[in-house]
Amino acid sequence: MFWELTALSAASPVESILDKEDFTLEELLDEEDIIQECRALNIRLINFLRENADSKRAFKCTADLKSCFSVWFPFISSEVLTCEIDAILKTLVEEEELMNLLFSFLEPNRSHSVILTGYFSKVVICLMLRKTVPLINYVKTHQNVFHQLVDLIGIMSIMEILIRLVGADDHVYPNHMDVMQWLADSNLLEMVVDKLSLSNSLEVHANAAETPCTVAQNAPSPLATKLSSSSFIARIFGHAFGDPQSKSSLVHTLSVCISLLSPRRSLVSSYFMYSFRGQQIFESPISVNPETIATMVPRLGDFVKLLNATSDEKVLPTMYGQLRPSLGSHRLKIVEFIAILVLDLFFKYPYNNALHHQVESIIVSCLESKNDEIVDHLLHECDLIGKILKIEKQPILSSDNQPTIPAAGKQAPRVGNIGHISRISNKLVQLSTNNNLIKTF
Repeated sequence: MFWELTALSAASPVESILDKEDFTLEELLDEEDIIQECRALNIRLINFLRENADSKRAFKCTADLKSCFSVWFPFISSEVLTCEIDAILKTLVEEEELMNLLFSFLEPNRSHSVILTGYFSKVVICLMLRKTVPLINYVKTHQNVFHQLVDLIGIMSIMEILIRLVGADDHVYPNHMDVMQWLADSNLLEMVVDKLSLSNSLEVHANAAETPCTVAQNAPSPLATKLSSSSFIARIFGHAFGDPQSKSSLVHTLSVCISLLSPRRSLVSSYFMYSFRGQQIFESPISVNPETIATMVPRLGDFVKLLNATSDEKVLPTMYGQLRPSLGSHRLKIVEFIAILVLDLFFKYPYNNALHHQVESIIVSCLESKNDEIVDHLLHECDLIGKILKIEKQPILSSDNQPTIPAAGKQAPRVGNIGHISRISNKLVQLSTNNNLIKTF
């Protein structure tokens, strides 16, 4: 048996510090038990931390690494602020001077280390979840916060703040639609999309694309409506074409466009179905804005030109030989975006499974569309069945399979797209029972 012996229990080191007549905030932050005591709602400790003078010093540790001598104080400060103690968070959001001190971290003259940015992000996201209305009200009256966040979007933690801001649902924001409309009326999306320009780094492009992709995935919303408008699509495409040697901007611009078009896959039928715990559930698909498609279609020719790899002299050595030239991530993105010339690419790059998956998806969608003109074009002009029979007759990689060349002095391997070709063939056989056009061919 165990008995609780109060007289013999060790006093908390935090209590020992608080019992002193003269002690500093640094002494408390240097004590490992401070986080545990905060979570235990130690009233004396919370009351001390609520004092404005000491709060300012705590927030200063969160905002300025150099002023706190080491990484320990900023870490502890952020942990204390994110213990979700209402009294401490209320003190923060109700004092504009404290909020200014917190967001001063975003100023250009600060050193934005990855570690410290993570601490800052953790505090801001905590405020988003626990003090949403006061935080939004602060940002509304300090519009420069958006500009400063976007300027630092190349840092993952800052990108996370922006994604949480634009991707929050009605469970986070009490007045969700009003907040989304306010964000749509601001120039936040314009600033983020403009970070896709060629002058920025790959990291900035990747993080900048995540924000509008999140907006598209959370459609319908005022932000998604703005993003899918013709003027905004034109703005996005403006960053896709520039320096032909720079592919990062093109790839991430297309990622945004693909996110806007992704609901199109559900339009084959009036409803799509999924299974949940053994039950079949039907939902209406999210339709693509016709204005979005109408704005994208005239630019297809520009993307088709980029699929031409003849001017690219780069050589990529692989375990099965050489690629002259390699497909490249930008061409793979274009394949995801448009359904033209992909059949030739499918057979020219017989080992790129990511490409094969996209092309197979396009072919199956065309065959299942019940559009005779599309099916006829696929079978005749594209010679789909002829290409399949050719691979069946000669499944070994040959020197004629430009640009994929077998390694010299080694036995040529089998092509790597046989599985996809078999599934396409099975789909043709399956559809031929009800489609006379396929059956007669």
